[in-house]
Amino acid sequence: MSEEVRDMFAEIAGTYDSTNTVLSMGIHHLWRKKVVKQSLVQPGDAVLDCATGTGDLALEFKEAVGPEGRVVGTDFCKEMLDFAPDKAAAAGVEIEWEVQDAMNLTYDDDVFDVASISFGIRNVDVPSQALESMARVVKPGGRVVILEFGQPRGVMKPLFNVYSKVVIPTVGGMMSGNKQAYEYLNRTSAAFPCGEDFVKMMTDTGKFSDAKYTSLSGGIAYLYVGTVA
Repeated sequence: MSEEVRDMFAEIAGTYDSTNTVLSMGIHHLWRKKVVKQSLVQPGDAVLDCATGTGDLALEFKEAVGPEGRVVGTDFCKEMLDFAPDKAAAAGVEIEWEVQDAMNLTYDDDVFDVASISFGIRNVDVPSQALESMARVVKPGGRVVILEFGQPRGVMKPLFNVYSKVVIPTVGGMMSGNKQAYEYLNRTSAAFPCGEDFVKMMTDTGKFSDAKYTSLSGGIAYLYVGTVA
């Protein structure tokens, strides 16, 4: 995992939540709920949330699986993960937090019902390796769920281009003190495969019996669901 990317997230960890809420105008909260819904997670299930950051998606999953379920939140950046336990404590829930690399998860095979990664797959050095690693730890018939930025089309494309190239780096830089981190966001989002291209990456791993995607907010984000073979 790139030390540069890890260091970047460590620098913006303290303002990450507030900046994301402002830049997404709160839409990311709705996207996370869609992730949980389309994962088909059930009470009592075991869920692994990779690149959990400060833990928001892990908390959504914990609400869905209930007290009898298990949720593990992992991230390669300890500084981001440091904020997660207090959130869980404030919500009165128990979640396991561990520093892990999504490309090389240390869990046994076939442990989880669902594995997820939200806005993190484009940050790993080899995305296909992360997909294989996540699929390995999920039971056959379970699901790997990915939420990631895309490239909008149609009327949304020019609007989003201006927003991502100008507004996001400017506002993100002001709030975090690290403009480069939010320039990185725009650069990697614009270059990362989305839609059918990412589904092909999933199926090419040979780990999934089925993979599909849903476009969110006019293609600003994409939600992918793969069923583990």
